[in-house]
Amino acid sequence: MKRREFLSSSLGLSAAVIAPRSARPQTSHGGAIEILFDEPIGRIAPEFHGQFTEHLGGCIYDGIWVGENSKIPNEGGIRKDLIERMRQAKIPVDRWPGGCFADSYNWRDGIGPRAERPVRTNFWADVPELWKAPDGPQKYEPNAFGTPEFMRFCRLAGAKPYVAADVRSLTPLDFYQWVEYCNSPAGTTTLARQRAADGSKDPYGVVYWGVGNESWGCGGNFLPHEYAMEFRRFTAWIPNYGMKLNLVGSGAGAGIDNPNVEWTRGFFEALAAKGKGMFKQMFGLSLHYYCFTTGKGSSIDFDVPDWYQMLWQADVMDSLLPKHWLAMGEIDTEHNVKLVVDEWGAWHRGPSIAPAYLFSYPPSLRDALVTGITLDVFNRHAEMLAMCNNAQMINNINTLFLALEDRFTVTPVYWVFDMYKAHRDGQSLRFVADAPSISYNYEGKNRTLWGLAGSASLHEKEKKLVITVVNPHVTEERQTEIVLRGASARSGRFTVLTDSNIHAHNDFDHPNAVHPAEGPASVSGSRFVWTFKPASVTKLEINLA
Repeated sequence: MKRREFLSSSLGLSAAVIAPRSARPQTSHGGAIEILFDEPIGRIAPEFHGQFTEHLGGCIYDGIWVGENSKIPNEGGIRKDLIERMRQAKIPVDRWPGGCFADSYNWRDGIGPRAERPVRTNFWADVPELWKAPDGPQKYEPNAFGTPEFMRFCRLAGAKPYVAADVRSLTPLDFYQWVEYCNSPAGTTTLARQRAADGSKDPYGVVYWGVGNESWGCGGNFLPHEYAMEFRRFTAWIPNYGMKLNLVGSGAGAGIDNPNVEWTRGFFEALAAKGKGMFKQMFGLSLHYYCFTTGKGSSIDFDVPDWYQMLWQADVMDSLLPKHWLAMGEIDTEHNVKLVVDEWGAWHRGPSIAPAYLFSYPPSLRDALVTGITLDVFNRHAEMLAMCNNAQMINNINTLFLALEDRFTVTPVYWVFDMYKAHRDGQSLRFVADAPSISYNYEGKNRTLWGLAGSASLHEKEKKLVITVVNPHVTEERQTEIVLRGASARSGRFTVLTDSNIHAHNDFDHPNAVHPAEGPASVSGSRFVWTFKPASVTKLEINLA
């Protein structure tokens, strides 16, 4: 598989070079957490919890799109169960159509009457896992789900659309006209009339636009200075129809042994050759990072060292963000451009829930902790970020949902997003944790992982503090003193996601095997003790005095 081979070789699967945050020294107590109210970091934007949906495996067809004539409950062809769960979690934004698929996608194939839309070979059709799978929309793209359907899906789910434009194989004019199709006022242009014929007289109002995808690889194999030229060409003049378009540049693909800061620095240097005013036209620079499974490569079959190593990989994000932020600041000294982590998650090799559903497997409790660790990292670096998009939302990689024909379930990853939505629009506060580190042996080497990590947000208007904490230890609880520096707790509630079996996961026969428990939290004053269960993600919502 070309992309997987590329990722494996260029990003690496060993944990040898980039160390995440230094492991805490061993202590004789269960741990301590301090929340520093006089050290705000930045606003936790709802867009940190964005999702990603690519025409890959069962993500679009049978995941989102079941068709208007399906017996599966749907709203205009879109799976109803999915819409309802997305509303519950208040998913803020969704990125589409890719991914690598985006840079082989002609948006004109996905408009007009569905019966007349062309069938194309999907970018992913050449992956060996699909060779033996039956022919279908996962291999030969029918374009039944195009721009009108995606926009309707976003509207029904309450999410903002984030569209990735094709830079490798289309032209700046095609990009210009896609914006025109989406945003030109009713009845003003030929493409506006086409949009009306496709079901929407009013403009979609799309403000988030990705200018290409992984332009260092499947998006064109560009060098940084070559992509800088393409970015300038594609963004030199775009109609905004009175809106501010948020343009995202195609940034680095990073790995645990290669942060790939050279791409970020090279692109920014080349972009600045035409003046630093370019940075005021740019909303964000993308960054892609995956935790690749090792050992058996299974999402549900792994040993304890595999568990810890995957969580260690997730924590590498904590060092990647500052590295790229510093490189950006060398050239964009005012930090007009922020980071957009529009692909991230835990990537396993199986087991697949269906032959044609590439990278579709049931996430386990381990993936829930990967998700909690990553979202906490985003909160702790809120000042550097504009948006983040989990890969992917349904039936793929770090998925929130699994769907196969008339069956549907949420995964442990979904519950973490549902828990963490309490952080949104809060002010991230400095979070300091001290707990005994965890020692483990992986591939013949002694390694360490911190004992507790998390984040905190203040919601001043509601006088509420939200704390989320991951305890990675598979067997030991952490009785932890929590100190609020500058505030006092009055009351609270807890939510915890865990299981006695670290391989626990939800599937169609056991849709509620992993789900959170919640209840009142006995907390008061500026100091209190909380016990974090083993292998857990915990949320404390604290009402302040």
